[in-house]
Amino acid sequence: MLPFQIKPSLLAVVAGLAAVAVAQAQEQSLAPVVVKDRGEVADGPVAGYRATRSASFTKTDTALKDVPASVAVVGEELVKDQAMRGMGDVLRYVPGASMAQGEGNRDQMVIRGINTTADFFVNGVRDDTQYYRDLYNVERVEAIKGPAGMAFGRGGAGGVVNRVTKSADFTRHADAGLTLGSDGQVRATGDLGGRLSEAASWRLNLMGEQAESFRDGVDLKRYGFNPTAAFKLSDSTLLSLSYEYLFDERTADRGQPSFAGRPYDTARSRFFGNTEQSVARTEVNSLAAVLDHAFNNNVKLKNSFRVSHYDKFYQNVFAGSAVQNNGTLSLSAYNSGNDRTNYFNQTDLSFKFNTGAIEHQMLVGLELGHQDSRNTRQTGYFGNATSLTVAAGAPYGRATRFAATASDANNQVTADTAAVYLQDQITLTKEWKLLAGLRYDYYKLKFDDRRAAPTDLGRTDKEFSPRLGLIWQPNAVSTYYASYSYSFLPQGEQLSLATTNAQLKPESALNYELGARWDVLPKMTLSAAVFRTDRDDVKTKDPSDPTGQRLVLGGLQRTEGVEVGLQGEVTSHWKVYAGYAYLDALIEKGTNDAPAGRRVGLVPRNTLSVWNKFDLAGGWGLGLGVIYQSESYASISNTVKLPEFARVDGAVYYRFADGKTRLALNVENLTNQKYTPTAHSDNNISVGAPVNARLTLSTSF
Repeated sequence: MLPFQIKPSLLAVVAGLAAVAVAQAQEQSLAPVVVKDRGEVADGPVAGYRATRSASFTKTDTALKDVPASVAVVGEELVKDQAMRGMGDVLRYVPGASMAQGEGNRDQMVIRGINTTADFFVNGVRDDTQYYRDLYNVERVEAIKGPAGMAFGRGGAGGVVNRVTKSADFTRHADAGLTLGSDGQVRATGDLGGRLSEAASWRLNLMGEQAESFRDGVDLKRYGFNPTAAFKLSDSTLLSLSYEYLFDERTADRGQPSFAGRPYDTARSRFFGNTEQSVARTEVNSLAAVLDHAFNNNVKLKNSFRVSHYDKFYQNVFAGSAVQNNGTLSLSAYNSGNDRTNYFNQTDLSFKFNTGAIEHQMLVGLELGHQDSRNTRQTGYFGNATSLTVAAGAPYGRATRFAATASDANNQVTADTAAVYLQDQITLTKEWKLLAGLRYDYYKLKFDDRRAAPTDLGRTDKEFSPRLGLIWQPNAVSTYYASYSYSFLPQGEQLSLATTNAQLKPESALNYELGARWDVLPKMTLSAAVFRTDRDDVKTKDPSDPTGQRLVLGGLQRTEGVEVGLQGEVTSHWKVYAGYAYLDALIEKGTNDAPAGRRVGLVPRNTLSVWNKFDLAGGWGLGLGVIYQSESYASISNTVKLPEFARVDGAVYYRFADGKTRLALNVENLTNQKYTPTAHSDNNISVGAPVNARLTLSTSF
């Protein structure tokens, strides 16, 4: 049940009602305008593996060739062809981005060298709670690289990831899928929908899954459903409503420790800790309403309101040290709970006009938000000690109790956001275009400490976030751009505050980028970008503080790199989705804890992903891909290296004669490569799965 509160959502509701009132007041004088799919063009932004348009970066329906930034779009067809289930599957194919371990309980990404759990969005609205997102109701995933403060507000130093979900669209949907996979995986999905009348439609997406794992004692169960409805209030006004419930429960798997600067050489299946006491459980309830209204062909209004409640608990017993020379290591344990409610309302007014021969598409926006988060943490004890020494050959232990220590969290945090933004997409000539935007954020955070010796804190940050991009299009198939963007990361960005950081000014992120896009074939796009991203005033421990608790601003992290993407059709029977990134992420200005010259953790210098799909005769098809990652460090300590690896995946497809039913066999890690793709720390290193298979039967009816 959603714990709605009237006061924090009042402004958002008033804004939504005002938008409806304006729309209805103008209805009599409007020409009919079709509004579909959040204001995008009717034929959709993605065809096969190739995206041509996006509404995420500019908040308007914009051709990707008019976007002065690196944007990767993973559409529904690629998701199905690879049997993707979560964000980790998606980000393998996004140049410059990858997934971190997230302590086995959440999505956590590294994008252009910046590690974050907060920069996830859904339909353009912040979705910053720490949990695992499923793809059962996703139409596409858009990754926008580079600081995105102008469009998305605080954070987004390396970029953001926005999920665009399926919605009622006055089209009949009757699709179902069943997957049987290795380690007892069973997954079922459904996508149903259609018209209720000429003015109303519905859609329902469902998912259920359970699975074990190649890891000893690890399992998963999750299910979700997402009904949506759309109502044409007039020829020019569309109201879309959505509710989602998602439940996810799994073993919190923090991987394996290191030994002598490398992942410990042991069986891939071995779990370090205690699976019975390691669990991550999340429930998500979300309600959303989107109003699209066209005053005429040149003036459009969009109001998005979303309220989400997240209830999360996780507990883990895990490796707390490296394996020592005598063959032992220590185990640690703790649990944590988070109960959070987010309210966000965004109102965007876009309009087109000319000043002489110069064309403008102007966007004026207002965002209001309120977040309420309650957090608790307890330390695990082994008898009277907070750690337990065990043999690496039998690395198991059981915590006897969990109890709060003096430093464990017990707090309530509230955050209020108010932001206004202005953006102009300017067509100077046929060949030259300019994008300029500016956002002003007011972010107020209150921290109510509920421990025995409470310390209540609070701070307010006010910041401008500019963005500027120049585009040159010498012909119909080539685009070149130069851009500058900025984001700020306030203290308490992720709804947490402490005496060690409450008075520190926000961190900042600057990005300078040169890029290009070429339509090398009628349905094939090649893109490239070279960039520098600086994250300055990074918080770090004060080396003069013997307690290690005080933080100071003293770091500059710089990522310089090149990204290349290739998506589309080589021929009508051969599709490709590929990406390469070279990233050099270093500490340019450091402290004793993070000295200058160290490489940023979990950032390989070279990554490559290539997926090919071949359509053969008689309904048959083949898929073949490779994922390569050069060596990287597990953390900023630069003491533990994750070795390079290359993984080969494949698939076989058969479409039955009715054209509605397909059988797909996806095989991951064909060569049974042993690899460690990511980590959370030097001693929580994830293990890649051995060869495994998934058989999926999908049909339309």
